[in-house]
Amino acid sequence: MKRHLLLILIIALSASNIFAKLPAYQIFNSKGKKVSYSKMEKELSDAGVILFGEYHDNPIAHWLQLELTKSLHDRKGANLVLAAEMFEADNQLIFNEYLTGKITETRFEAEMRLWNNYKTDYKPLVKLAKENNLKFVASNIPRRYAGMVATGGFEILETLSEEAQGYIAPLPVAYDPDLPGYKRMLEMGGMGKGQVNENFPKAQAIKDATMAHFILQNWESGKQIIHYHGTYHSDFYEGIYWYLKQALPALNIKTIATVTQEDVSKLAEESLGRADFIIVVPQTMTRTY
Repeated sequence: MKRHLLLILIIALSASNIFAKLPAYQIFNSKGKKVSYSKMEKELSDAGVILFGEYHDNPIAHWLQLELTKSLHDRKGANLVLAAEMFEADNQLIFNEYLTGKITETRFEAEMRLWNNYKTDYKPLVKLAKENNLKFVASNIPRRYAGMVATGGFEILETLSEEAQGYIAPLPVAYDPDLPGYKRMLEMGGMGKGQVNENFPKAQAIKDATMAHFILQNWESGKQIIHYHGTYHSDFYEGIYWYLKQALPALNIKTIATVTQEDVSKLAEESLGRADFIIVVPQTMTRTY
C-alpha cells in the first residue's frame, strides 16, 4: 500500500514538473503581476460587462472562455448574458429560435452564417447557453455593412433602409481617428487587407460601436454580460470599451486580453496595461485553424 501511494506521489510530482517547464498559459494583471484563474474569476464577478478578447485560432483562449463562463454562471445564474462578435445582429431571430427549441440544430447551423471554426471554438458556448436557458446576443454588424464602410465611409450607412439601420449602432457614429488602435490599422496596411485608406479603421470602428450598442441594449442593473471578440476590439481599453464608456461612463467594465509570447513566465513590456487581465499563451501552442 505504501509503495502504491509512493508511486502515485512520484507520478504527480513528475507531472507538475513537466507543467512547470511547459506551462500552457499564464495570467497577469495590467501591471504584469501573475494572477491565478480563481483570483481573476473572483475579481470579474462584480463587473457589469466583461470584454473577453481572444485570438480566434487560440485553443487556450477558447477553453478559458468556456470555463470562465461556467464559473460566472455558477455565481450569476439566469442573470448572466452571453454575447459575441462571431454572430451578426440580423441573425438574432434565428439564434433565439434555436436557443428556445423552435428550430433544430441542423437548421440553425445552415442559416446562421457561422464562422468556419464555430464547431470547435464557439459551439460549446452556444450549447452552454441553450442548456441553461441563457440569452446569447448576436452583437456584430452584418459583415456586408462593415464592408460598405471600408469602401465608402460612415456616410454610406445613411443610405440604408430604416430596417437595415436597426442592425447597426445609431447614426451618426462617434469616431476618434486618433485612438492608437485605429491609427495602427493605417500603419499596418489595414490589418493586411491590401491598399490602405482612411476608411479601414472606420470599418473597425463601426464594428466596435455596434457591438457596444447591442451590449448596452441587453444590459441592465443586476445583469452581467460576457462578450467574446478578437482581442484587438478591446485592447488598451479602446474599441468596444471606448464606445461603452462614451455611452455609460459609470458602467463597471473589466477586460481580458490574449497574447502569445516565447516565454510566458513574464509579461512583455508592450503588453503592460493591455487589459485588466492578460492571458499569455506560448507562441508554439497548437492553433484551431
